[in-house]
Amino acid sequence: MRLAMIPMTTCRSSSTHSSAFIENPLYEATSNLESKRGRETVTSRNNPPPPPLLEVEPSLLINESAESAAHPDAMKIVPGSDATPLNVLEFEEYAREYLPKSTMDYFASGSDSMETLKENREAFKRLVLHPRVLRDVSKMDISTTLLGHRIRSPVCVAPSSTHRMAHPDGEIASTSAAAKADTCFVLSTMSTTTLEDVATASSAANTNALRWFQLYVFKDRKITVGLVRRAEKAGYKAIVLTVDAPVLGNREADVRNHFSIPKRLTMANFGPQNATTDYADYVSDLYDQTLSWKDVEWLKSITNLPIVAKGILTPEDAVMAVESGCEGVLVSNHGARQLDGVAATIDALPAIVQAVGDRAEVYMDGGVRRGTDVFKALALGARAVFVGRPVLFGLAHSGEAGVSSVLRILNAELKHAMLFSGTASLADIGPAHVRRGLPPLPSLL
Repeated sequence: MRLAMIPMTTCRSSSTHSSAFIENPLYEATSNLESKRGRETVTSRNNPPPPPLLEVEPSLLINESAESAAHPDAMKIVPGSDATPLNVLEFEEYAREYLPKSTMDYFASGSDSMETLKENREAFKRLVLHPRVLRDVSKMDISTTLLGHRIRSPVCVAPSSTHRMAHPDGEIASTSAAAKADTCFVLSTMSTTTLEDVATASSAANTNALRWFQLYVFKDRKITVGLVRRAEKAGYKAIVLTVDAPVLGNREADVRNHFSIPKRLTMANFGPQNATTDYADYVSDLYDQTLSWKDVEWLKSITNLPIVAKGILTPEDAVMAVESGCEGVLVSNHGARQLDGVAATIDALPAIVQAVGDRAEVYMDGGVRRGTDVFKALALGARAVFVGRPVLFGLAHSGEAGVSSVLRILNAELKHAMLFSGTASLADIGPAHVRRGLPPLPSLL
């Protein structure tokens, strides 16, 4: 596992290194991470525990909390592995090494051959930045608005289920981190914490915190109506309707692992009388394959909350969403967990932005691991970018502190990209700042 550990003796020998560490915003994003990790200290499933370092730069280490509780599922934490990840990819490496295999596979895998899962990342690599120089970037501002609500950053938290499989504090930790970062948090219907408890934690962390509720329209419309009413009462500001899940995708890793939700957890928003550990069967019984655009209009008729359609990949469906009353469109392929072989979301984004115009806000998720990825999505017209797996990986690392660090890192990297590109605010970022592929070599003739 590649995590940076720097001996104190090395740092003491170079005052230049120490100064650079303090001044670099990318290092600053990770230097204050405090662990509140629930864990048991056990040996990694792949490697024996490494010997502890005697002298390590304190700002790179997680400060162990005396309040840490043992993880109920014996999360694999190795002594000496406490160096703070410097980027989101290192959080993922950490989670892959120390989470139970079936849990990590559930979080990280895609459907079928997982080609779209790979493509979500590769598509970003095909976009090259086109920076401009000698621009005044002395006053940096990455704030934006979502459906009229101002947030401090365009890096938002996407809905994902079962956060408590990553850490005992689960959605409480994730929403608290998002609230303190003053960004949008979207709670999954299939959360392992009730929407009311999440709302309470969110408001406790930030009274102005923006939270949305992700929703499925179920066969039993009474369930759907009940969830909407509860979300309204709990102060959620929008309904994010998932439209790309008539059934669960064919996730072969879950089949191979005989995956099921741990018995200690339930789908908290449905109560113990409905919840089951057989996740695939449970959601299959709930999902409605007759869902159509008329049901979106029906949903619009039962609530005054704005509707965001999540799972749009074509300009035609984006137009249908707007015409059905949606105020937002979330370009998403469900983390490549549904239909394999579809477009990467960053590739689908520009045509959808063009089709929607100014009739609705457009967001995207999928494959975002760097601040430069966020920059590229903003340049192609996304108003905000939602991250799901990185939040789970940060959560697995150190609970709320890990999620906070993931968000800080992405924001710091975004600011770095903006500084180098000559853009002081999100309004300055546009299509001229990205190119597809490397520019052709000039002719020598």
